[in-house]
Amino acid sequence: MSNVQPITGCKPGDIAPHVFLCGDPARVGRIAASWKGVREVCNVREYRILTGERSGVALSAASTGIGGPSTAILIEELTKLGAHTYIRVGNSGGLSSRLELGDLVVTTGAVRDDGTSRSYVHPEYPAVSDYRVVGALVEAASGRGARFHTGVTWSLDAFYARNAVAAADGRMESMSYRGYWTPGHEARIREMQAAGILNCEMESGVILTLAGLFGLRAGCICVVSDRTPWPGPAAIDLDRNMTTCIEVAQTAMLALAR
Repeated sequence: MSNVQPITGCKPGDIAPHVFLCGDPARVGRIAASWKGVREVCNVREYRILTGERSGVALSAASTGIGGPSTAILIEELTKLGAHTYIRVGNSGGLSSRLELGDLVVTTGAVRDDGTSRSYVHPEYPAVSDYRVVGALVEAASGRGARFHTGVTWSLDAFYARNAVAAADGRMESMSYRGYWTPGHEARIREMQAAGILNCEMESGVILTLAGLFGLRAGCICVVSDRTPWPGPAAIDLDRNMTTCIEVAQTAMLALAR
């Protein structure tokens, strides 16, 4: 049986054991900007993968695209080629009133509100970050004096149906086409806030579930790029503090590799 992976086309030797994951293919080059010997090993669909080295450590950076299905495909294929440690570097919406735009959130565990992870294992199975990855990210963020938080992330599927903007009277308003909205959508957001969930995004549940099932080390660090349901979509800032987020993740990964 061929070792060439069917979706990414990657083969043995293409992927480093330590991998950074991000949703946006454009961020892959940014993550690898300080590496040496960088080569592109994949540029297919939503997947772009660069492999190189920094401080003598072999590293890969790979884009997952948005959401669980494409993320699971990528983790399956990279793990089959020897990857064993993953750090997601991403954007997220802030749910807690303690969060400000540009804050970093280190995920300790995820609420699995996605369909892909349930395709692998029953919903009671926990999605938890590896304690070594959490510790490395916390140490790296502290060392840089970055403003960060640790806690649980809501990992979801439907960006527009699960997000809201705030009306002038404090009510939540839909972000979906033609204002599609049900009482259950608002209730779900309120439930997450009441439970103390810090932020929401679309990949951590799958990453952490598969890491647990496959015996991998994984963790996530995300920038707070907007706050739900406080400002509207115009307040989304996908780039704010991303440089710091990347640098924290790289410091943590190098510590883990050593």
